Amino acid sequence: MAPEPPLLSMTTITKSFPGVRALDGVDLDVQAGEVHCLLGQNGAGKSTLIKVLAGAHQPDTGSIRWRGEEVTLRSPITAMRLGIATIYQELDLVEHLSVAENVHLGHEPTAAGFVVRGRAAREATAALLARLGHPEIAPGRLVGELSAAQRQIVSMARALSHDVRLIVMDEPSAALDPDEVDNLFRIVGDLTAAGVAVVYISHRLEEIRRIGDRVTVLKDGRAVAGGLPARTTPTRDVVAMMTGRTVEYVFPERPARDPAAGAPLLEVRGLARDGEFEPLDLTVRAGEIVGLAGLVGSGRSEILETVYGARRPDAGQVVVEGRPLKPGSVRAAVRAGLGLAPEERKAQALLMLESVTRNVSVSSMSRFSRGGWIDRAAELAAARAATRELSLRPDSPAAPVRTLSGGNQQKAVLARWLLRGCRVLLLDEPTRGVDVGARAELYAVVRRLADEGRAVLLVSSEVPEVLGLADRVLVLREGRVVHTAPARELDEHRVLDLVMEGSPAS
Repeated sequence: MAPEPPLLSMTTITKSFPGVRALDGVDLDVQAGEVHCLLGQNGAGKSTLIKVLAGAHQPDTGSIRWRGEEVTLRSPITAMRLGIATIYQELDLVEHLSVAENVHLGHEPTAAGFVVRGRAAREATAALLARLGHPEIAPGRLVGELSAAQRQIVSMARALSHDVRLIVMDEPSAALDPDEVDNLFRIVGDLTAAGVAVVYISHRLEEIRRIGDRVTVLKDGRAVAGGLPARTTPTRDVVAMMTGRTVEYVFPERPARDPAAGAPLLEVRGLARDGEFEPLDLTVRAGEIVGLAGLVGSGRSEILETVYGARRPDAGQVVVEGRPLKPGSVRAAVRAGLGLAPEERKAQALLMLESVTRNVSVSSMSRFSRGGWIDRAAELAAARAATRELSLRPDSPAAPVRTLSGGNQQKAVLARWLLRGCRVLLLDEPTRGVDVGARAELYAVVRRLADEGRAVLLVSSEVPEVLGLADRVLVLREGRVVHTAPARELDEHRVLDLVMEGSPAS
């Protein structure tokens, strides 16, 4: 008896853009009921491949077979009608619409040929959210009011509102805490048990081990390995295939000097916001990296945004180099030498349609203003110097920042604050959506910036990252500090125990 054909077969797919060959003869086959993991550095071709699968891009050459028959995916609607749904990392939800309206957007429930805009959509949405383990998300709530993790669930509900046979998940765990990741994996297990295939993209190799069946590795637009067993292929081999070298999560060595010997650059005294985090005291000294570890919802990002002035505190004050800042004022914070690299860099930090130069210079424009005119040559020279200091690639200041990889976009944000002369850097999830090789580069950059005398306050949902980079760690749970210690005295298991148990502060 002949074996069942793959649910999906993509054969010798090529796709070029002006000056770039994004896909160079890629093959991918996916079986019904499996989790097929797609790995590769930023720029390897993953995003282009899944956009071809989603019908958003048309391949230049190659063929796609779906359930044994050759198909042409002319549009996302064509793909969805066949049963192919894609959940992108940058969620394409409409913030001013309700949860139910987003879930059923484009295929609203009907009766007698007319669109039904009320109870039917809400009831169907509530059933999907319950299936996903989140009955607390109200179908009538505006998506713009939801957390990043809740939006991820809504996007998944929208995919499941169709009769899907294959779901592509692009970095689905990036905004989730460990409990949410467990729930995500439960959902994936339920889907595959019902015969639905999942193409899973993640930079977290430990997730691939846990959830994947097979792995395809892309590098420079080519599939350098296809169908590898996810659980038994050595990590070093996978990383070597992705990068062409044996790069791992290598953290730079901490300095031999005592970071506590530096002058205090940032002091937080009794800072608090009702319902978000309790009164907090911390000091970050010149040359020191202090890490905030905790689950999503522990108050980590809220603390950084309040220190930066994007949120107004209900109590306490922020002091930079001995000078108290005006509460709730970003302008005062930046003038004092504070710079924030936010968690959502594309939405909150970068001007995606503008050039690298303009993104780097935007907070320092007064330096280049001459009688109401901008000195473009001076602006370009300063931005180029800042980006070269961080080895931003490609070295093309005129290129739109949207064309850069995640790691280089993050470098552009850091270059902005270097050009501004900031001495205190607030980094919220600095390596989110950044590939293995670029992570190592960013780690080295952050360590070097501290070694040059800056103070760094770091937030990351990845405990090994906090422990590997920080000199000192504050562990948070439900808005309060439950433990403070030098990073060398902690390990991942200890931190996870603390954030789950909420031991008394020390």
